[in-house]
Amino acid sequence: MSLGSTAPKPGEPGVRAERAAGTGHSSSPVGRFLEGGRLFQDRAPGGPVPRLLMRWVRRPLLPAVRLWRRNLQLRVVAGTLLMSLGVVLLLGLVVIGQVRNGLLDAKGKAAQTQAAGGFAAAQEKANAPLTPVAGQGDDVADGTIENNSWRTELVDQLASGGKNAFNVMALSADDGARAPRGSGHVKAASIPQSLRDAVNKGPGAFQTYSLIQYENGQESQPGLIVGKRLYDIDRDPYQLYYVFPLTQEEKSLNLVKGTLATAGLFVVVLLGAIAWFVVRQVVTPVRMAAGIAERLSAGRLQERMKVTGEDDIARLGEAFNKMAQNLQLKIQQLEELSRMQRRFVSDVSHELRTPLTTVRMAADVIHEARADFDPITARSAELLGDQLDRFESLLSDLLEISRFDAGAAALEAEPIDLRQVVRRVIGGAEPLAERKGTRIRVVGDEQPVIAEADARRVERVLRNLVVNAVEHGEGRDVVVRMGAAGGAVAVAVRDYGVGLKPGEATRVFNRFWRADPARARTTGGTGLGLSIAVEDARLHGGWLQAWGEPGGGSQFRLTLPRTADEPLRGSPIPLEPEDSRRNRESRERAEGASATDTSATGHRLLAVPSQHAGTGRAPLPVPGRSAVPARTAPASVHPAALPGNGARVVPRPSEERQAGHNDSPGRAPGREDTIRED
Repeated sequence: MSLGSTAPKPGEPGVRAERAAGTGHSSSPVGRFLEGGRLFQDRAPGGPVPRLLMRWVRRPLLPAVRLWRRNLQLRVVAGTLLMSLGVVLLLGLVVIGQVRNGLLDAKGKAAQTQAAGGFAAAQEKANAPLTPVAGQGDDVADGTIENNSWRTELVDQLASGGKNAFNVMALSADDGARAPRGSGHVKAASIPQSLRDAVNKGPGAFQTYSLIQYENGQESQPGLIVGKRLYDIDRDPYQLYYVFPLTQEEKSLNLVKGTLATAGLFVVVLLGAIAWFVVRQVVTPVRMAAGIAERLSAGRLQERMKVTGEDDIARLGEAFNKMAQNLQLKIQQLEELSRMQRRFVSDVSHELRTPLTTVRMAADVIHEARADFDPITARSAELLGDQLDRFESLLSDLLEISRFDAGAAALEAEPIDLRQVVRRVIGGAEPLAERKGTRIRVVGDEQPVIAEADARRVERVLRNLVVNAVEHGEGRDVVVRMGAAGGAVAVAVRDYGVGLKPGEATRVFNRFWRADPARARTTGGTGLGLSIAVEDARLHGGWLQAWGEPGGGSQFRLTLPRTADEPLRGSPIPLEPEDSRRNRESRERAEGASATDTSATGHRLLAVPSQHAGTGRAPLPVPGRSAVPARTAPASVHPAALPGNGARVVPRPSEERQAGHNDSPGRAPGREDTIRED
């Protein structure tokens, strides 16, 4: 299991998510739409016209979306208005439906009663005996009259009793034998064919709703039509219809609709005003508390809420004020305690320097005269000198930590080439590397790596990283990689020692922390080196991050901005190295798919460089005089890294690998590859 962590704490300079320098992508389609760029992930970007259209649509929406997200009162009032509007609409539909049904039922009953009386009168007139009229012809003498005239008289007689209330229409049952007779200029087409068919089939009265049309150009209007089949004076069947306009009912329904709409709008506005007033009573103290909390977080600890009344909001304000007062007291106590601790550490460090100088002088005299002592006393003199050296280093580190804690550390930034700093650091670590049997390799020093930084502090950081890598590398190689891209430069120190266990990458920068408490500090370390290093990185506005895996070594990466006060957006070097266990397994799986090509070349690509465990070899020269020539980075290098920033690790043929085993019996198992330069 590999681990990566960022040393700086949240909220401090240089704390950003781990990613390579370059542009990023939003995680959701809505975010990509609002931020521009690709509308759909993993698809080709749209043309200029869609992009301009999206920008044109997005620009007026952004302020509204921002206001909606930030204003609780607006969301509550808008939600209340929408819900009130929905309830009013639902109630309005129900009420209008009930009123409509009631009006139609009442109209239907009245129409049935009126039509039944008319049908009875028409049938009675058809059954009455005819009275001859003087002066008429033989047909009149026989007791007959023209049927059409009789129907006309019947329609006029029936319609005269309900002027503007209903009209009467008489139609032939045989579709066109006799012309239709009607009142009020009603067209015969107003009678639906379905109603006529029903009237022809049954003896009873039938009714339906239809649109009434007029011959005089009057606007059509809805109406109720009641019809029945009757017999005329010649005993021929005909259809008699009563047409009732629904004008009054429609006016009544429109009046109800208008009244409900006005009342509903008034209710919605009233509910919105009530919601705004109620929410304002709650939101105003919350906003006040939020503003005071922001001022408290800014260090203005004397801020308090204004409390009025005795309600729940007032109790909340009182509790908030008590909390702020207690926090102020606690913070003041902690500040005073911290000030006393810093003063104590500083005073002790300064006061110990005078007796330490005297002890150092006495110890030097004893150390120079150790040849005259017996072996036990001479060894004690040597141990005394070593421990005094460590004690002096501890005092220096404590003084430096006290400066950081007091905020008195100053940055003296100037343009420097990190390659020169790395060479000085490696030159100073060569004696320790020779004793450990470790070779230090430098990668990526072909091009200048310029940054505005404090050379003394950067050198101190890199010295800590390199010495720790050599001490914990178990005699294997240590790789120092440099890179620059965008507005950042980085130096990564990679070792192949015991590595870091899960969770240790976050604790490695704690003061006096050690991965193995039982491990001796052979180089006289004080336990404050990485703590000071991470403070130096923060002072530059940079990152100092750690990665490690058990048994697979670790990598520490220092990332600095090219120019002072420039925010970092990424690092040129990935935090997890390419030869980590997870990356190796991924490459091996990929190589398994191309086994044919691999067997043909007789090579197998691994990412772990060869490690020589022997101690009898010559010391590694300082980079710049190294025998490892420059080369171009392979395709597997992190895409943010610059070309030419890495050495490629390639395998040797099986014959050379066997010869290497014979020549280097002290080689660590499983590390059979060498470095071949292009």
